[in-house]
Amino acid sequence: MMGASMGTPMPGAPCTGAPETGRGNSSGSLPGSLPGTVKGAVQDAVEGVVSKARGRREQLREQTDRKIMRATLEILISDGIGAVTIEEVARRSGVAKTTIYRRYRNADDLLQRIQVEVAGLPDFDDLQPSRDGLRVMLQRIQGCFDSELGLKAVGVVLTSDNDSLKAITTQVLEPAEQRFMGFMQRGIRAGVFRDGLDCKFLFSTVLGSMLACKALAEHKPDMGQEAGSWADRMAALLWPNVCADTNR
Repeated sequence: MMGASMGTPMPGAPCTGAPETGRGNSSGSLPGSLPGTVKGAVQDAVEGVVSKARGRREQLREQTDRKIMRATLEILISDGIGAVTIEEVARRSGVAKTTIYRRYRNADDLLQRIQVEVAGLPDFDDLQPSRDGLRVMLQRIQGCFDSELGLKAVGVVLTSDNDSLKAITTQVLEPAEQRFMGFMQRGIRAGVFRDGLDCKFLFSTVLGSMLACKALAEHKPDMGQEAGSWADRMAALLWPNVCADTNR
């Protein structure tokens, strides 16, 4: 009797030897764990927050870099290369010296890595060598240096032999010159432009004219409106001197 009563549950007593069915986590996961769909949603939300934070940091860094570059160019243009110091850049830009020093070792390093504000290098591959093609090419060159600081910085480079400013030459002037020369050489091969042109000198002439026009326009803003655009006038001046056949 004793053994039987121990092996058989009493009527009405709950069975503790087997798990109940129909209760608990229907997915079969352990108590406290999250279903896969919930985990994925949480992970996506976290990644979204991290991505936004990273994007904000990058945006702030780019804004800081632009402030530093702009202040450096302003000092360079107004006061000369000798006035460019980390302290003066910090004062004009509003960026802390410690922030600038995290990016650049000293003023020389800053000057060597300076970036001119340009709209992007012009592309002339789609232009046919002709008078109108020459005019459009000049328009694109002007558009490339449309930023006031960018054009003035080019002027500083053209009148300086300081090695620290070679970064501007490498960054902007040399690639633009190569594309200009490529357009002119295509015209020479096609027989549109006369042979023997000094394309390097022509490019320097174009830049010098553009700088002079910019300087004059500052003192007489309506000059460009009276005489037409710089590109139109420059094309009219260059065409008789570069075309192979003056009757074109």
